[in-house]
Amino acid sequence: MPTNLYRFHLFASSLLIAFLATLSTAHARRASKDSGSSTTIVIDAGHGGYDRGGIPGQRVAEKEVTLDVAQRLKKALAAAGYRVVMTRDSDVFVPLATRVAIANSYSNSMFVSIHFNSAKRTGAGGIETYFYSRESLPLASAIHYFVAGGAPSSNRNVRRRGYYVLRKTTVPAVLVECGFLTNPTEAAYAQTASYRQKLAEEIATGVRGRDSVTSALTTTRVATAESIPLQPYIDQTKVAKSKGQRSKRSHKKSTRRKKSSSKPAKSEEKAASKDN
Repeated sequence: MPTNLYRFHLFASSLLIAFLATLSTAHARRASKDSGSSTTIVIDAGHGGYDRGGIPGQRVAEKEVTLDVAQRLKKALAAAGYRVVMTRDSDVFVPLATRVAIANSYSNSMFVSIHFNSAKRTGAGGIETYFYSRESLPLASAIHYFVAGGAPSSNRNVRRRGYYVLRKTTVPAVLVECGFLTNPTEAAYAQTASYRQKLAEEIATGVRGRDSVTSALTTTRVATAESIPLQPYIDQTKVAKSKGQRSKRSHKKSTRRKKSSSKPAKSEEKAASKDN
């Protein structure tokens, strides 16, 4: 083969390889984008309607800030190519069973419930993320990693607990407590649009990164697809169960004591007369 023809053949081959590589990259990008659009995110704004949320006397209504964060999250996820469904998009009350039914009606979906915490002690504060099923842990880990890492509040960890909306859903489900509205500092944050937008963006980042959670813990909060750590968690289902068992045992003991004596002890008689 003449030298010039040989060089032309090599040049043409290299162009073909480059063209095929470009097509492959474009296809991969489309597939990545389409994978987001094929996943439905059910966003649940906690409380609503007559259910104000929080505790009696609480100044900031939980139902209002949860809805605002949820609506901002909807925009962020929709922009990333996800299909988004809201359990409520206005100030209405939606029963828990209905919220669960909405989530379970989509086979390829995830459920993200937005809440804010409250406590009688005004000093209580921080970010918590709850899950129940094992398949929900990566989603909880990723969301908590970004929300707790990006918030100026303390990290109260990932927790496993049997909340109704987590226990009854058949898809990956998490509940994010975005701070304490009874804490003056955190309540002030929650009332600013910029902070609610940041919360929404951090939750959205966690949703996008759920498939990149690894068991290797990292010491730095670097938002790379390979370094989102699987969070350790506090299993509050066991705590609640053990408390319930103790309560049942103590109830049985008190019942036996009542049956064993038809008359109260003298000390009990004194106490009864004093109370009356």
